[in-house]
Amino acid sequence: MNIASYIDHTVLAANATQEKIEKLCAEAKEWKFASVCVNTCWTRFCAEQLKGTGVNVCVVVGFPLGAMCTKAKAYEAACAVADGADEVDMVINIGWLKDGKNDLVENDIREVKKACGDKHLKVIIEACLLTDEEKVRACELSVKAGADFVKTSTGFSTGGAKAEDVALMRKTVGSKVGVKAAGGIRTYEDALKMIEAGANRLGCSAGIAIVTAAK
Repeated sequence: MNIASYIDHTVLAANATQEKIEKLCAEAKEWKFASVCVNTCWTRFCAEQLKGTGVNVCVVVGFPLGAMCTKAKAYEAACAVADGADEVDMVINIGWLKDGKNDLVENDIREVKKACGDKHLKVIIEACLLTDEEKVRACELSVKAGADFVKTSTGFSTGGAKAEDVALMRKTVGSKVGVKAAGGIRTYEDALKMIEAGANRLGCSAGIAIVTAAK
């Protein structure tokens, strides 16, 4: 298994400098990760750094809370795609989901998907804040709205990826939609657990340690 091809090599810290992002891109090229995952202000810079390498540019939208208005999320996604993003990871509106406002949650995702065009949309459900019923409903609404992936976590809340959440999400979305595990995946053993549970993408800031251990 080529584990590097599963990994979105990630830096989302508020204090990330251009030097840090440049290093992220260089590492992604060297190790042939699936993508770099960054905040949207770095989209164009990463697209220039990674042009022609086969490494995608993944950005986060409505991050990390998901509680922005739908128009703002869609506009951020559209700007990122125009600047060269290949993939967009958006955070759902968690409060709306908990209130049972399914139509609003679905529309929020659908509008961001429209803004992404033919680029992949991953929907972050922030599983650590949800009951199992809410996790299932979030995944079902994501699929209904046209998402390409569902994703466990931002890594900025009260918990990260758990294999049991990945398994539940995979069971819910079936084989046609991707599942991304993110948050707290620091070792090769962690990564394997997520893949075995059904993840086909991993969001990691420890990607190099994982691929080094795999070798």
